[in-house]
Amino acid sequence: MSLSVPSAPGVKSARTRGASAIDFKSATTGVAAKAMRNELNKMVAEVKDPVQRRVFDLEMQSFFSLFNRYLVEKAKHEVIDWEKIQPLAPELVPSYSDLPETNDTSILEKLVVLKLNGGLGTTMGLSGSPKSAIEVRDGMTFLDLSVRQIEHLNEVNKTNVPFILMNSFNTDDETQRIIQKYANHNIQILTFNQSRYPRVGKESLLPVPRSATSDKSQWYPPGHGDIFDAIGNSGLLDKLLEAGKKYMFVSNVDNLGADVDLKILKHLVDSQCEFLAELTDKTKADVKGGTLINYEGTVRLLEIAQVPSEHVEDFKSIRKFKYFNTNSIYIDLEALKRVMDTEGMELDIIINNKIADDGTPVIQLETAMGAAIKHFRNAHGINVPRSRFLPVKACSDLLLITSDLYSLEHGKLVMNPQRMFAQTPVVKLGDTFKKIRDFNKRFRTVPNILELDHLTVSGDVWFGRNITLRGTVIIVANEGSRIDLPDGSILENKLVSGNVSIIDH
Repeated sequence: MSLSVPSAPGVKSARTRGASAIDFKSATTGVAAKAMRNELNKMVAEVKDPVQRRVFDLEMQSFFSLFNRYLVEKAKHEVIDWEKIQPLAPELVPSYSDLPETNDTSILEKLVVLKLNGGLGTTMGLSGSPKSAIEVRDGMTFLDLSVRQIEHLNEVNKTNVPFILMNSFNTDDETQRIIQKYANHNIQILTFNQSRYPRVGKESLLPVPRSATSDKSQWYPPGHGDIFDAIGNSGLLDKLLEAGKKYMFVSNVDNLGADVDLKILKHLVDSQCEFLAELTDKTKADVKGGTLINYEGTVRLLEIAQVPSEHVEDFKSIRKFKYFNTNSIYIDLEALKRVMDTEGMELDIIINNKIADDGTPVIQLETAMGAAIKHFRNAHGINVPRSRFLPVKACSDLLLITSDLYSLEHGKLVMNPQRMFAQTPVVKLGDTFKKIRDFNKRFRTVPNILELDHLTVSGDVWFGRNITLRGTVIIVANEGSRIDLPDGSILENKLVSGNVSIIDH
């Protein structure tokens, strides 16, 4: 295996008298990299099956490259220079509304659609299941809705756009079982797994697992930026290119607004863009979302974790940064092959601090796929309407998408035309609604929220059937109190407090 520590010119022995702080850090970096390399080599050597060993070897090489970059950047203590950050010029964020209409479906022959399917439904109370298996509307799961969208696309346009799932080691077994039910559908489903990286002891800087078969809690999927290594290592990238596919549309499996759009695809082709990112207008609810910037003449992704603490409020400003990244992207597969074969991907490292089951502090080194934009030619963003960004991260989002705000058309959520405002309501449900099980118990039926602007619910609150919420509604059950809203209640611009008094505000 060719895991080697890149030599650092001018690195002196840690024992050299008078060595500077940077020399000491460089030497320490070299020692840590060598120790990590030795541990990874041992794990690879212990894998007996040659096919499994090759896959594991490629993963560990990718991980080692990331780890070594982490050590070098840590030693240099490089941070982003805020003064060099500029918003993108308007021509680099054309508006979706300005794109010409098109009926040209020929590009669909060259298209594949990929959904990121690596996450579990843990935050919503489904610890062992893929998030894509959560029922979200009319008894259909995220996966059902995605399959229905692609099936409809293929039927209407008499084409065969393949549907790809990037799973993780957490979701693959259950996903393979679930997708069997689509065997007789008009859709070709392909899957591959993102990498499995070892957690790293924060103090030791050594891998937590001791062998390739160590418990899965000692490993992690390294963020969606891993898509490029994973699709290359799996051999799928080459197979897609051999099949004549040129463009890949990637989005989160829980974004119910991210469907195939011919106007965007035509813009992708006409502008000879190798990497296109969907952005949408930032609201106060999105101030922490990543955004595209101009950094020394290059289009870059900027995440809040990269922002110096003294500039966080600037980053959140809607005036300076109007858009945020929806994590829906389009990639030219031929360009991806070129980048991977020549320069490779150097994506900004996201350090995720965690506590292991035994209480040991560990780190996970992750990357975001939007950061790859700097590697591609003619790369830019496109400002899309909010209807293309309908994520379900919590039960507050679930309330919106299961309500009368939307109807379902061929697997796509469509805003009710009777809604007077383009913006969706702001919904904040407290901890008692955090898990799907509790959400379903506390809402006898989902309220009518067509005219709702803002809803905040906190404490032990229970909703009856056929409740209507309008304007701004705040319901707070104080500790020890319980609020039951009777069937058929209509609350418009009301504050409901712990003693069930209803007050206009």
